[in-house]
Amino acid sequence: MQTYKFISWNVNGVRAVDKKEALKWVDNDNVHILGLQEIKAEENQIPKTIFDKEFNFTHINPCSIKGRSGTALYSDIEPIFSDNTLNVDILKEGRINEAHFNFDGKKIAFFNVYFPNGQSNDDRLEYKMQFYDRFLEYCENLKKENFSLIICGDVNTAHTEIDIARPKANEKKSGFLPMERDWITKFLNHGYIDTFRYVNGDIKDKYSWWSYRANARANNVGWRIDYFYVSEDLKDNIKNAYILDEYMGSDHCPIALELEL
Repeated sequence: MQTYKFISWNVNGVRAVDKKEALKWVDNDNVHILGLQEIKAEENQIPKTIFDKEFNFTHINPCSIKGRSGTALYSDIEPIFSDNTLNVDILKEGRINEAHFNFDGKKIAFFNVYFPNGQSNDDRLEYKMQFYDRFLEYCENLKKENFSLIICGDVNTAHTEIDIARPKANEKKSGFLPMERDWITKFLNHGYIDTFRYVNGDIKDKYSWWSYRANARANNVGWRIDYFYVSEDLKDNIKNAYILDEYMGSDHCPIALELEL
């Protein structure tokens, strides 16, 4: 068996991150799979200078509306299948990279997902909840085909009160609404593991997103809305899961998962 490192980061604009040289650390880190969300770029607009590391496989899924959302997957491991999961991302907003891998006969589906934000209006909140349900159904069907699953990305919801600095002040805002939090509970109850909580227990004050307002990051007034989930059958493969809050360049920070496969 080998330990593999997976990184997820909502970069909030890959071109902006490149100008800050905020992804250069990838060159000195043993990253096997890197998932980026909210790249806000077409494939030909992604700077070649974001890092020097040459991954064996790249999959870019841009939004149909230029300059919005979009996801990018970089992998040292060659997949046996890749797709955009368009039956989940029905508005073609570039929200999913899906890749299937074979680890010594073990079939693993890897998802890099930028889940919708529901804050703009009620229609977007409804779309977010529908997206959640379509994604869960899709994952459940893969499990019936004997796939193990690894899911990373910006889920745009803080699950519990210890995942947000100011729960009471935000309990009526999308991102911490009861219906959104209940969906994460439902998702976990279907046999998925929040790897950060599995490794770190009820540790507090660890967040992955901070508003640009009111010096929120310096004061650590944040939300943990970025996750690595794995299907329950991979529980014993989890070696570590952590938040890389020392890395700057976006309103989110990277998160990491290490699995022995």
